[in-house]
Amino acid sequence: MSTHHPVADRSDPASPWVFGTRELGRRAGASRTYERTIPAPDPRFGLETIGVPVGSPVQLSVRLEAVTEGVYVSGTAHARLEGECARCLDPVFDETTVVLGELFAYPESVTDETTDADELPRVVDDTVDLEQTVRDAMVTELPLAPLCRPDCRGLCAGCGEKWVDLEPGHGHETLDPRWAALKDRLHAD
Repeated sequence: MSTHHPVADRSDPASPWVFGTRELGRRAGASRTYERTIPAPDPRFGLETIGVPVGSPVQLSVRLEAVTEGVYVSGTAHARLEGECARCLDPVFDETTVVLGELFAYPESVTDETTDADELPRVVDDTVDLEQTVRDAMVTELPLAPLCRPDCRGLCAGCGEKWVDLEPGHGHETLDPRWAALKDRLHAD
């Protein structure tokens, strides 16, 4: 008896992230290559500090290949990034290209029956939806603390101004609170 894992969510076949696999059949070795530019979805691909802006183009160059247990998707995704420097809060603009490699299991295949639904994506109605695959690849490649430049010194802890805008020798007097009363008394005279 089959222990097929049902797929909770069905992909929207009209989504530009969905690719048909019907032409491949289940003939191992059959493949098809696609070049597609797709607007980045909402919510955006990214982290709080940096990500792919919603609606900006994501360029996909992928190959779908039928293998014994499913459809193997390989290729690249390229996108523009926008964010904020983790040190000085200036805008950060960059680009990223990530490598994709994901097996989509055929329904009722051995792989489908021996893996949990959240371990591997599935071929659903002869389609594969690459949105989550691209999202996962992009997010894992993003810097946790993006910088406007490698030598960014950030902000002065005393006044909050950018170090790059401050005069050489800039500093703030820090007085041990135990001596503060004595300073006030000495300056009162």
